[in-house]
Amino acid sequence: MSTRPNTFIREGDARKIQTTLRGYEVLHDPALNKGTAFSVAERKALGIEGLVPPVVTTELEPQLKRAYAAYHRAPTDLAKHIYMWQLHDENETIFYALIQRHMMEIMPVVYDPVVGEAIENYSEVMTRPRGVFLSIDAPESIEERLSAWGAGADDIDLLVASDAEAILGIGDWGSNGIDISVGKLAVYTAAAGVDPHRVIPVVLDVGTNNEKLLNDPSYVGYRHSRVTGQAYDDFVDAYVKAARKLFPKAYLHWEDFGSSNARRILNRHRDSIPTFNDDIQGTGAIVVSGLLNAVKRSGLDWKDQRIVVLGGGTAGCGIADQVRDQIMRATGLSADEASKHIWIVDLPGLLTDDMTDGLYDFQRPYARPAAEVKNYKRTPSSPNAAAETRWPTMAKLLSIESAKGGIIDLATTVAEVKPTVLIGTSTTPSMFTEAIVRNMASNVERPIIFPLSNPTVLHEATPAHLLEWTNGKALVATGAPFDNVTQGGINFTIGQANNAALYPGLGMGIIVSRAKKVTDEMIFAAAKAVADQAPLDAPGASLLPSNEDLRATSSLVAVEVVRTALDQGVAGEKVDNPVEAVRCTEWWPVYQPVEAV
Repeated sequence: MSTRPNTFIREGDARKIQTTLRGYEVLHDPALNKGTAFSVAERKALGIEGLVPPVVTTELEPQLKRAYAAYHRAPTDLAKHIYMWQLHDENETIFYALIQRHMMEIMPVVYDPVVGEAIENYSEVMTRPRGVFLSIDAPESIEERLSAWGAGADDIDLLVASDAEAILGIGDWGSNGIDISVGKLAVYTAAAGVDPHRVIPVVLDVGTNNEKLLNDPSYVGYRHSRVTGQAYDDFVDAYVKAARKLFPKAYLHWEDFGSSNARRILNRHRDSIPTFNDDIQGTGAIVVSGLLNAVKRSGLDWKDQRIVVLGGGTAGCGIADQVRDQIMRATGLSADEASKHIWIVDLPGLLTDDMTDGLYDFQRPYARPAAEVKNYKRTPSSPNAAAETRWPTMAKLLSIESAKGGIIDLATTVAEVKPTVLIGTSTTPSMFTEAIVRNMASNVERPIIFPLSNPTVLHEATPAHLLEWTNGKALVATGAPFDNVTQGGINFTIGQANNAALYPGLGMGIIVSRAKKVTDEMIFAAAKAVADQAPLDAPGASLLPSNEDLRATSSLVAVEVVRTALDQGVAGEKVDNPVEAVRCTEWWPVYQPVEAV
């Protein structure tokens, strides 16, 4: 049963808010606050006459203009990030309207990449707590803490949870990771119109191995090393059980979990509840979107593609899985046969089947036969201190491989494999060197190269360099935003393989259909819908649609996801007209009537 003072009512595509709040409480509630846009009747009924200036404005424009000017007065991106969330705490409608009005400019500030800097400085920059903080030290309180949100069983559509072990490219940030869940939900709303009043951000605080946090007096989380093993699994299971009990219609999104946990959690729950891991499934799907268009342009069929992935973690292997599935769809090959088209290079070099004791389960399908690579050159490699903490399993393998005379590195792998596709998820800058790229380009007419690591400072290569080193032949998409590049008289628009083009629409489709689970077919339907929105009519056209068009793209994605859920029989709700159902469910940042009750 809901205990919140506000009731958000939707009748068809019309919305209104009923509230028990009065006076200053109304103005201090960001879901209600309209400033000077309250009507005369609303002011009287809500008891706020005299608490706002007497002028009544009927449009957002004056408030948006003031907010945008204040945004630009903030001196740094981090200051802009803080300003935006302070605005959110004052007036949600203006917050989301401003993002939508300036999507390309403000989205990276509100979320990725600037959210990484905010998380690193969370204790100093947080404005007010948002979301639900669940601690492994108090697993018995999970249901009570989720209930404190005040929402009833029918009030919540989506929960985003993170244990913050693998935040973007910056690693383990403990309880600070709540900002990832908060930011992710903001993207769901801005990009796809998921109702911001029907979502909950969650952090699963299982401790941290980040010594800086453990020794920082201002750290807001629990001070102990990360809990692992059965206690960790039981805690996650308890969260799932409580969330499903309290909010049976909601689907659960997992974000920025470490490699050793992300896939296991997803596989444990994906066949029984609607759940989704953006790092595994979303990253893989958006890369497939770009590859669908790149392969069209390359002149080579899917059966002829040879894919090298640099980075064998959650994202890299998630991409490999989705690419393997696409090869199977396009060629009729089995999973084992399709996997043979993919090579993965990680910290210990090219992954091979004689590393089995040190590989994660999800890496093993892509391990190359040791006999196949026995004559490949090995390159001496130094121990990596940072990896000892962040990737202990891979660091151990690095030591073993180094003892064999070195590792089979990326340069050797590219020289031997002659890949048609090179994908980077290494979070290590400048790994796609000029020599490697030129070698690749010497063996394929249109090399497909996706440096996907973000934030921007971690990219494996810049689009400008990739196009220069391949004489404009490379087909490029990136993980971070980059400006257009002119090469050989052609203006190249650099498409961003940003999950924000896919997961918000996927989520909206899941919400509208009340899908009982999220199937691979639903995810591919989302990937294809994104790919179909990219304009391919010019030589330098982007492989992916612009983020300026996120609302339109997300709506189309949602419709295709609903249709696929219906076709597969996994929809929990009868939907006669998917287009109309999506349109009526979408929330827009416009002022809604507020009724006093």
